[in-house]
Amino acid sequence: MPNTENIAARLLAKNLERHPDKAAYLCGDDTLTYRALAADSARFANLLRARGVRQGDRVLLVLPDSFAYPKAILGAMFLGAAPVLASTLLTPEDYAFLLQDSAASALVTWEDSPAAQGAHLLADTPSLLSVIFSGMDGPWGLGAQSTALEPAQLTGGGPGFMLYSSGSTGRPKGVPHAQADLLVPAKGWGTQVLGVSPDDILFSASKMSFAYGLEVSLCLALDLGATAVLYPGKPGPYELFEVIARHRPTLFFCVPTLYSMLVRAFEPGKAGETDKVDETGTDLSSLRLCSSAGEALPAPLCQEWMRLTGVEILDGIGSTEAMNVFISNRPGAVRCGASGEVVPGYEARLVDDAGAEVPDGTPGNLHVRGEGTTRTYWNRPDKTAETMLDGGWLVTGDVYVRENGVYTHQGRSDDMMKVGAHWVSPVQVEQALRQHPAILDCAVAATKVEGLVRPCAHVVLAPGNEPTQALARDILTQARALLQPYMCPVRLEFHAELPKTPTGKVQRFRLRGA
Repeated sequence: MPNTENIAARLLAKNLERHPDKAAYLCGDDTLTYRALAADSARFANLLRARGVRQGDRVLLVLPDSFAYPKAILGAMFLGAAPVLASTLLTPEDYAFLLQDSAASALVTWEDSPAAQGAHLLADTPSLLSVIFSGMDGPWGLGAQSTALEPAQLTGGGPGFMLYSSGSTGRPKGVPHAQADLLVPAKGWGTQVLGVSPDDILFSASKMSFAYGLEVSLCLALDLGATAVLYPGKPGPYELFEVIARHRPTLFFCVPTLYSMLVRAFEPGKAGETDKVDETGTDLSSLRLCSSAGEALPAPLCQEWMRLTGVEILDGIGSTEAMNVFISNRPGAVRCGASGEVVPGYEARLVDDAGAEVPDGTPGNLHVRGEGTTRTYWNRPDKTAETMLDGGWLVTGDVYVRENGVYTHQGRSDDMMKVGAHWVSPVQVEQALRQHPAILDCAVAATKVEGLVRPCAHVVLAPGNEPTQALARDILTQARALLQPYMCPVRLEFHAELPKTPTGKVQRFRLRGA
């Protein structure tokens, strides 16, 4: 029997009973208590109902991380509708696709947003009933709505909420989840790995429109009664340092691209490198733990972060399909360069291209299974058949090596290159390239030389370096000293920036053949 309990209502009721006047969210100078969150979520549900949204409908949310976002997510769920979470960084055409693909009956966004422009492109689409404009606290007129609402009992006939994959290998895919999947991140990752308690303050640089940010700012915060910090702007290094100093989070969640920026912007205090206060007043002393996900954390970056800040950083891997981190390092046992061990509640296996399990030390395709993993893509039966296997196994698309229970990322399966008789992981080549002091960022992708596949290096230089042939030769010479001959790039291309998804993942497919 499907779970018919309204999980959004359960989470808020639990926090209203335990600590109604505690801060659920902090944003800028303002605080949103659990009591106020519950009241405005009910008002949001009544507003959606008044605009024609019914149980089972989809509601596309395109909002900055602000108080309006959790209110809208929970309000839609109260009604039994499915919030569809999307990044604010897409084009009008992208939003038109999402509205059409999800068959959303309502769009919640700010006035004159690209999403609103996308809705205009679909003026004749019958499913879209309403466009609701919202400020940072919620839609205009929200306070006029009633807080009286009986949460809908779920039927199990449709998604409880939906995200879209970040599209690192092409057009985004809708990933539907049940409301009950909101409870999964706290069970293993949140409690047994991170040790989150109601005393913690959580800050995710990843936005709530992405699975990583949603897991932190909604799932862990509400299920474990913690406080979450929301930042509506674009998270640059100095902005992140300022938010950390202001709100004093105890756990910080970020992606490797931003950690790299933070390391470059960090200046150790005059009192010594163990001080967590830099010369500009940046204060990291509240942090007890950091988390990295979204892509593999390079070992040098992991080591440098911990050297500079004195705060452990736990690399891990999760996915939108799993709505959780399923492999992670552990506090006190960080292995820089490795993703760590399987999180409680999950199973993992490594298999070859024929589906046979491979032994330790041999690269294999990572499959995982566990509670909360979606069993289908939205409107994509072809991709569902490729990715969701019998027995509940999920094909992650990542290649790993396992040694004594510890998993080390080798790259994406579709990024792997067959050079001669050897498989080459772009991650390994990138790690060697990053050891050159002139390199700020890099990616390795396949190119063809006389019809043969060979690695090509795509490099962004650190400030103060000029893209010269002499520098290219020097970088490649150093790489050859660190790599097997078949792994060495045959060419190096300089770029002002690398193509990336909104979550910071390099889109290597855009570099192939360059």
